[in-house]
Amino acid sequence: MNLYKYVSDAINEKLGFNANLETPRNRDFGDFSTNAALVGAKIAHKNPRELAGEILPKIQELDFVASADIAGPGFINIKIKDDFILKNATAPHPYKNDKPLVIDMDYGAYNVAKSLHIGHLRTSIVGDTLNRIFRFMGHKTISYNHMGDWGRSMGMVIAWIKRIHPDWPFFQDNFDPAQDLSKYTFDAAELNTFYPAASALAKQDEKFMDEVHLITAELQRGHPGYNALYNIFMPISLKSMHDTIEKLNILSFDNDLGEKNAALYVKDVEKILREKNLLQESDGAEIIVVKKDTDTAPMPPMMFYNSRGATTYDATDIAAVFYRKLTDNPNKIIYLTDSRQSLHFEQLFRVSELAGLFDIKNIEHIGYGTINGADGKPFKTRNGNAADLDDIIQIAIDAVRARTSENNKELDNDTIETIAIAALKFNDLMHDLRSDYIFDPDSVTSFEGRTGPYVLYTAVRLNSVLARATIDAQLHEHTLSTDERNLLLAIMDFDKTIQSAYENRATDMIANYAYNLCQLINAFYHTCPILRDDIDIQTKQSRLYITKIARDTLVTTTNLMGLKIPTKM
Repeated sequence: MNLYKYVSDAINEKLGFNANLETPRNRDFGDFSTNAALVGAKIAHKNPRELAGEILPKIQELDFVASADIAGPGFINIKIKDDFILKNATAPHPYKNDKPLVIDMDYGAYNVAKSLHIGHLRTSIVGDTLNRIFRFMGHKTISYNHMGDWGRSMGMVIAWIKRIHPDWPFFQDNFDPAQDLSKYTFDAAELNTFYPAASALAKQDEKFMDEVHLITAELQRGHPGYNALYNIFMPISLKSMHDTIEKLNILSFDNDLGEKNAALYVKDVEKILREKNLLQESDGAEIIVVKKDTDTAPMPPMMFYNSRGATTYDATDIAAVFYRKLTDNPNKIIYLTDSRQSLHFEQLFRVSELAGLFDIKNIEHIGYGTINGADGKPFKTRNGNAADLDDIIQIAIDAVRARTSENNKELDNDTIETIAIAALKFNDLMHDLRSDYIFDPDSVTSFEGRTGPYVLYTAVRLNSVLARATIDAQLHEHTLSTDERNLLLAIMDFDKTIQSAYENRATDMIANYAYNLCQLINAFYHTCPILRDDIDIQTKQSRLYITKIARDTLVTTTNLMGLKIPTKM
């Protein structure tokens, strides 16, 4: 149950007006605190502490209240009855939502023929966790990996392949798409070198850049050779993406659809824009003005067609909104990208509203901060290059392996990788996603403190206790110890936490809840012996019950973060 909501609703109904309910950090003085007397005093024009004395008996009448007392200028501290806690503390389960929303989620945004890099870490991890939270809340999500798969970068890749393999049939005038093309291929590692090489050359060689523009235009117009080559490297790149997200334990995307798919709907959108007189000519390009008279900050127009008449990135983003409205008809569309793209999405949302494509109130952008090194600058590898995502994963794996070796632990490679992935993901999730943070491999892989390995270790410990138990977990009424109470109250805080995480799009609430829960679990473990021989059977059964629902709550929480729990640590 959502204990916070239950108590809040009961107090407000009893008093006849709405007041705030707080959950204090230290529950020694009370499980909850309300400012009802301060709120009521303004209405009744009374002294808050005097009114608190009148309110107190009403709150004490509530059947779940063990005690209530006045503190400070008129706050009322409330303690919940032990038997109420024991009867209502249960492991969480997915919501049964009577009015589920259809939510399109756009995150990932990987680029074809380019390796995933550190910039894709947060969009993947945070996007996946939000997706899991929304689904847990009973909503239907449709996730999109909106790929860079159709613009100039594809022209770059094809131009480079043409440069190193000019004799390949894709570049011949008499290209026959029916011929056997199976021998014309490359592995993902080689493919990922093509774009950087082509980009570097294009900066120095104007003729090569001209060829890139020409190839891009011909690819988009349906050139059979270029499209056949595209269809060869596309699945290689997709598999590489999927291998990495599988390693990160990210849910598979419902749709790997990017600019190429959106480009199919550009003409439909163009028709709408022309009917509404939204397209304007500007230096040979066609733009959409989105600036309002009330804007005080710069608000440039969106470019629909560039001066060469080519479809732009802006145009395919607008067309993607049209496509999703047409196919999914979602209640909401949510984008998760680097916060530096905020202006682009404000422009996109304004165009969506002007063109009548989607209600601007139901389309949102969540911008995340950057991952920095110890110097406070964007994280790079030792050679000074921007880190590939696989490099980051390997750095974490190496740090975990070194740590386990120092502690004389013997763990297999799969377990070490599981711990490393949890370390990476938890470290990302525990920070406010809108803020930058510093990535330190040694600290994030520690088995102590606010880390993923600490959370996993706690879950492994609980699983071990339950596996060794020879009696059934069964609840017996008894006076709760401080550590039992604190743990059970934390379990009952889960529903409030996930509701807040959902409403605020705040994955750090889930991660920090997991850490705080683990601290309370370990305090309970150390002060409340569970399977010791001198513990009576009823106490063992009750503590096993608490252990079980604590374990189940922690497992649910780790599942929402996409963390796997190993069998041993």
